[in-house]
Amino acid sequence: MTMAELEPAVVWAHFQTLCDIPRPSKHETALRDYLRGWAELRGLESRIDAAGNLIIRKPATAGMENRPGVVLQGHLDMVCQANAGTVHDFFKDPIRPVLKDGWLVAESTTLGADNGIGVALALAALESEDIAHGPLEALFTLDEEQGMGGALGLEQGLLEGSLLINLDTEEWGEFYMGCAGGIDVNVRRDYRREALPAGYAVRRLTVSGLTGGHSGADIHLGRANAIKALIRWVRELEAKLDLRVVSLNGGTARNALAREAFAVVAFPAASEAEFAALGDTLQGVLRDEYTGVDDAIALTIAAADGAEVMARDDQRAIMAALHAAPHGVKAMSRRVPGVVETSNNLGVVTLENGSLFANMMVRSLINSGTWMLAREIESLFGLIGAEIELEGGYPGWAPNPESELLALCRRVFEREHGHAARVQVIHAGLECGLIGSKYPQMDMVSFGPDIRGAHAPGERVRVESVGQAWSLLKSILAAVDAR
Repeated sequence: MTMAELEPAVVWAHFQTLCDIPRPSKHETALRDYLRGWAELRGLESRIDAAGNLIIRKPATAGMENRPGVVLQGHLDMVCQANAGTVHDFFKDPIRPVLKDGWLVAESTTLGADNGIGVALALAALESEDIAHGPLEALFTLDEEQGMGGALGLEQGLLEGSLLINLDTEEWGEFYMGCAGGIDVNVRRDYRREALPAGYAVRRLTVSGLTGGHSGADIHLGRANAIKALIRWVRELEAKLDLRVVSLNGGTARNALAREAFAVVAFPAASEAEFAALGDTLQGVLRDEYTGVDDAIALTIAAADGAEVMARDDQRAIMAALHAAPHGVKAMSRRVPGVVETSNNLGVVTLENGSLFANMMVRSLINSGTWMLAREIESLFGLIGAEIELEGGYPGWAPNPESELLALCRRVFEREHGHAARVQVIHAGLECGLIGSKYPQMDMVSFGPDIRGAHAPGERVRVESVGQAWSLLKSILAAVDAR
C-alpha cells in the first residue's frame, strides 16, 4: 500500500505534496507560494502578511454564515534531521516515507508529520465541498521550528475568526489548552590555540546511537544528550590524562535532543591503552544509567589529525562551563500535576577554529520560570567571560479551563467516541501563546493525531489516527453555533 491508497484520501494527498516540496525552516516560500496558487485556482481568497505567513479564507456553507469564524492553524516548516551516513539534501530531496504496521515512517530522516499532517488537515477542510462550517480561515505560519518567526511577526487585525484550532499536537484523544513559552540562549567565546605537543596521539571521539526527540515533548523521558555525554567523557579523560581538545561539536537543532556529538582530542601516545579503557568503562556506565531509554548509546574512537589544541586555561574554563550547563527538567509544575514546568535543552555546541558557540533552549509554563533559568545560564557562562545573547523569547499559552471552544470539542469527542477526551497542558511550545498575545479575545484549542519521534529520524504518524482527527475536525466545524 502507498500513501495514495490511504484514507482519508483528501488529507493524504495534501501530505504527499508536503513531502514532495522541501520546507526547512526559513526556506518555506516555495511551498507557501504553491499553496497560494492552489487556493487561487479554487477561487479562495488568500493573503501573505508582512512576516510571510499565508492566510486562506473560505466562505461559510449555505445557512452557516452567521456562525463564529474558525481559524485552522499550523506551520509550514519542518525539523530536518538525518541519521549519520544518510545521504539526503533537505533543500532539494523529497521525503520518502514507508508504511509499517499501521504507521507512516521516515526511516532515516525526519518525516515532517510535525506539522505537515496539521497543515494537510487544514487544506483538506478548505478543499472539501461536503462538510458544513461557518466562515473558515487557515493560517499557515513560517519558521516555527527555529524561533516562531512567523507567529512573532503575525499582523494584528488580520484574522477575522474568533475561534482558533491549532493542529500541531501529537497525542490523539487529547485536547491541549496551554503550552510552555521559551527563549534561546546563545553563548559565544573565543579561545587561544597552541601547537600540538610533541609525542601526542590524536583521536576522534564519537557519541552516537541515541534516540533523540523533541526537546519539549520528550524532555521528561530522561533520554541521553549526546553533547552532555561527550563533555562527560572529555572531563573523565582530563582527570586521568593530559588531554588536550582540538575541536568539538554536537547537536543540530535548538529544539531537538542531541543524538550525536564528536570531538577531536590529543593525549600522550604512551597512554593509549588507558585512554581506550576509560572510554569502554564510561560506555558501560552510560548504558546502565540509560537502560530502557538509550540502551544503544555508543562511545567510539577513531584515528584523526590535528595541528593545534586549545590553550590549557581556555580549555579548563570552557569544558567546566559546558559540563555544568543545565540540561533536562528543572522543575515540575505544581499547578498542572505531571507536567514539566521548566526545562533546558543544550541543543548545539561547536568549538573549533578558536571560537565556541553553544545554543540552549529554555522552556517554561510561566514566563518568570523562563527568564529565571535563562539568567542562571547567563550567569554561569558569564563566569568564563563568554558573550551571552537571549533571543526569540515568546510567551506561553495560559490555560483557560472555562474555554467554550474546549467544552464544545469535548462534547463532540465524547459523542463520537463514547468516552471523554483527556485535557492537557503541553511543555512543548505551540504558536497559540504568540497568536493569543496578538489576538487576546481568541478562544483556542489544539489537537492532532498520534505522532512519535518528532524532530528525530524515524519520525512516524499513526495512519488510523489521522482519519480520526479528520472526522473530529469536520464534526467540530459543523457543531460551532451562534452561541
